[in-house]
Amino acid sequence: MSTRPNQRRPQKTGLHPRNRHQGHYDLDALVRTCPALKPHIIRAADGSSTVDFADTRAVTVLNSALLLHQYGVRDWTIPDGYLCPPVPGRADYIHALADLLGESHDGNIPTGERLMGLDIGTGANLIYPLLGRVEYRWRFVGADIDPQALDNAAHILAANPELATGIQLRRQTVPSRIFTGLVGADEQFDFTLCNPPFHASQAEASAGSQRKWRNLGKDRSGRQPALNFGGQANELMCDGGEAGFLARMIDESAALAGQVFWFTSLVSKAANLPALQQQLAALPTTNVRVIPMAQGQKHSRLLAWTFLDKKQRRAWRKARWAECTVI
Repeated sequence: MSTRPNQRRPQKTGLHPRNRHQGHYDLDALVRTCPALKPHIIRAADGSSTVDFADTRAVTVLNSALLLHQYGVRDWTIPDGYLCPPVPGRADYIHALADLLGESHDGNIPTGERLMGLDIGTGANLIYPLLGRVEYRWRFVGADIDPQALDNAAHILAANPELATGIQLRRQTVPSRIFTGLVGADEQFDFTLCNPPFHASQAEASAGSQRKWRNLGKDRSGRQPALNFGGQANELMCDGGEAGFLARMIDESAALAGQVFWFTSLVSKAANLPALQQQLAALPTTNVRVIPMAQGQKHSRLLAWTFLDKKQRRAWRKARWAECTVI
């Protein structure tokens, strides 16, 4: 086991109460489940064992171990250079979304096959459909503009046929569009979810890499900084960055006002919220919610909106959720 004195043992404070990743990782149990993780275990500053979070490969293998150990997802992997999501934080989104659905259903979270979600930018990792399928048995359409990402997602589903029965993959063929051309005229989704591209340019993404590198204590190591969770250009950047992407998503959502119960997305930058809320207020939305989320020192929030009035929501629940299992 190598020693990296600047590496600190990760804390996962502030997670949702139903999140399976409370406290420190049980690395011994994870290595027993996934022996490939063992070479990536290092000594932390306090003498305990940890993973080198500056190493992209180590983070990928850790994710594979977590998904197998906690969720039974087999043979999870991603191509080099693709976004490797932090599983605990992604699980928090799923649980926060479940609570939102529950608040719309007399405090009872609807679960099971009758609920359908649309994951915008599902990526090669397919993380949200996998977690949502295991935790709440929801069905999903996972959408992306990248055919290689969708090919990898298909390989993950092939290795997990019991999950694949409830997950479809769909390509958005017009990269500048989000919902337009992706959702059929007669389709209905109980929720959408998205982790939008964060940066507006390569320079901005590089600056983010530098900050991560410094936070991991690597700024004097002489190694070239890189995003330790990886990411293709379309996963990390778009015109206008996060704010621009979400503005386009909100614009397009109005055309699907009666086809989606809750539109949702992560918003990483709190400074983006006021303009997005103002944009939503100018549309015929009936409810807009901002749900805070946190993982250690990282703070984010879930932005949710609906165009359905109370009568339409009651009719939706009666038609689609009445026979669901609830928790």
